Amino acid sequence: MKNKELVNKLIELKYRISFAESCTGGLLASSIVDIADASKVFNESFVTYANEAKIKYLGVNESTISNYGVVSEQVVKEMVVGVCDATSSECAIVTSGIAGPGGGTLQKPVGMVCFGFKVNDLVVTKTKYFGNIGRNEVRKESVKYAINTMLDLLLESH
Repeated sequence: MKNKELVNKLIELKYRISFAESCTGGLLASSIVDIADASKVFNESFVTYANEAKIKYLGVNESTISNYGVVSEQVVKEMVVGVCDATSSECAIVTSGIAGPGGGTLQKPVGMVCFGFKVNDLVVTKTKYFGNIGRNEVRKESVKYAINTMLDLLLESH
């Protein structure tokens, strides 16, 4: 995983990063804290597992959840904007997904995770299908994907 590379790039850019995690439950923030210089870039983090937490702390609209479902690019877009607003960070990563073993549907199968990324004014949402590879594997793969994608976004924009 490229978490050390991400921390170093954030230090170079003088950016702070925050997280709002649902299905990853803090693993994303933890992967950054694993790096010795994390305190130079890591701002704040939320584990907003419940829909109510997404609404209360991140300003996600109840109607967005009702209309699109909590695992949707529309919801992660609101989450990522909300976490940056709440923390004054230049960068953020958010996750919302179905880690399993249950909870999946034909439209939203187990292993589907939606991601939101924000770098200054750039907001990007993505959906990744990891498959029914096991709850903790979905979570671990989500963290790897999120770190790598944020690093790519920072490298492309600078």
